[in-house]
Amino acid sequence: MKIDRRKFFGTLGTSAAISAMSHHARAEALEHYMIEQLDSEAHAEDTDAKMLDFYDPERPVPRGTGRLFAENKNLTPMPKAPTLADFFALRFAPARHVLQSAQRALATDQPERTVLACLLHDTVLNLVKPDHGWWGAQLYEPYVDERVSWGIRYHQALRFFPDPENGYEYPEFYNRIFGEDYEPDEHLKLAYKFARDHKWYMEARLITMNDEYSFNDEAKVSIEPFIDIIGRHFKQPKEGLGNDNTASSHMWRTIANPNRPL
Repeated sequence: MKIDRRKFFGTLGTSAAISAMSHHARAEALEHYMIEQLDSEAHAEDTDAKMLDFYDPERPVPRGTGRLFAENKNLTPMPKAPTLADFFALRFAPARHVLQSAQRALATDQPERTVLACLLHDTVLNLVKPDHGWWGAQLYEPYVDERVSWGIRYHQALRFFPDPENGYEYPEFYNRIFGEDYEPDEHLKLAYKFARDHKWYMEARLITMNDEYSFNDEAKVSIEPFIDIIGRHFKQPKEGLGNDNTASSHMWRTIANPNRPL
């Protein structure tokens, strides 16, 4: 994907506002910008996609919140007992980045739990942007293998630390956009150090290895190749996500009805 540096920085506000942002905040903003560009292009290509009726990439939303908090009077109601596939269709779509990430993991013969982790890893950005690895892990913990949620939690930190031995190089576009003096925030350094010494390190590293390369604006993707994997590895509650009284049910209800006043 080609990034117009001037246009990207224009989305961040004034020069003073940009200067006040930490390196980490600017890096996070770049990933969110790239995902939104992919999704807005998909919207232009699919004018019949009812799940996109509410999405306007030019409509401002409060910084740090996901796009679901834009004014969205035309949001399609969720089914009575919504499944993960329903959330992909009606709230996360077009989700091109995570679908590309999962497709890459599938094509390189990764374990199904890694494919699932890649499919889920950035979906929480529709709800909230800061520390999305931690928010994403919390969203999925009640429903997936612990290794999947662990990998989602720590992929955020691992993106900023190269691992040539395992085939992960520091993303070149970070250098182009932010310069070579970029330094991750302290909490990310600590998270990386913890994850690097953990027995599940590769659960998170494999997400990063299928992540930064998954911004192809010409790729055609669909949820269909992953339906069976979801069925085998995602613990879908019979009551529907948001109705099952888990530690993250409130998050699913918020995604389903982001503008509910109370």
